[in-house]
Amino acid sequence: MPASKRYDRILVIKLGALGDFIYAVGPMQAIRRHHPDAKITLLTRPAYAELGERTGLFDAVWTDSEPKAWNLPGVFALRSRLKRGKFDRVYDLQTSDRTGFYYRLFRPGKAPEWSGIIPGGGLYHHYQRPTLIHTQDRQRTQLRIAGIEDVRPSDLSFMTSDISRFELPERFALLIPGSSLKMAVKRWPAESYGAIANWLDSQEILPVLIGGAEDAGALEIIRVICPASRDLSGQTSLYDLPELARAARLAIGNDTGPMHIAALSGCPTVAIFSTASFPDKAAPRGDNVRVLVTESLSDLTVDEVAAAAETLLSRDR
Repeated sequence: MPASKRYDRILVIKLGALGDFIYAVGPMQAIRRHHPDAKITLLTRPAYAELGERTGLFDAVWTDSEPKAWNLPGVFALRSRLKRGKFDRVYDLQTSDRTGFYYRLFRPGKAPEWSGIIPGGGLYHHYQRPTLIHTQDRQRTQLRIAGIEDVRPSDLSFMTSDISRFELPERFALLIPGSSLKMAVKRWPAESYGAIANWLDSQEILPVLIGGAEDAGALEIIRVICPASRDLSGQTSLYDLPELARAARLAIGNDTGPMHIAALSGCPTVAIFSTASFPDKAAPRGDNVRVLVTESLSDLTVDEVAAAAETLLSRDR
């Protein structure tokens, strides 16, 4: 039976987090190219529903309340919704224990063909878990098993905004000193960011600080050390980040979602990784990306970061 007839109702599952969702956009775009006429639904967390809609890839975007196992009404409501979807194929790009459980919610009865880590799902992708395989490689292999060969890096051109309100000069660089406070080991010291901000200023490049409420302490330290820096924390939307990255001369930052957005937007990127962040699995990739890895980020010197930045900036001269 032709693929367009057989696979006319498809579910894509990607719950999060931000960096993982951004990396999954490329596979999502590949799925749409492979099934141009199918009705494709995305199941995601509420935080990423708008992002999913903005991709223009999906006919519908469902949000997942992720009911706990003991929340039987919530589980049954989710089961009912999934079964009503009458899906022919599911691409589980989350590949977690939770989304594996969703496969079982289709029973009793016939479950859709399942691309993921479920033995017996029809399109089983086996790999050792937990894995150090890079997200891009893992998802390319998963989709190849499902017959999809053309999987490109995420095209974020749909993420647009008007950044003229920030009135930035032509020469500026993004500094992204944050990460989850639960993973402080991922943070290069704020004092070091202050020093690299001063180095950028000496190169006549405006340091522009990007962050959220969790980063307030680090941002304050950077501003004190480098008064010339421009603080945009709390002023930028998710869709401002790619636009800022496209205009910036450079981005320097930790293992955090906005840095992955910057790299995928084509911005020359210095990514700072502790070995605890598993860079083989999660570091940005690309010709304009330099990944600096050390066991303890306090051991990474400002001179090392400046040298990596200088290498990238020299390509733009």
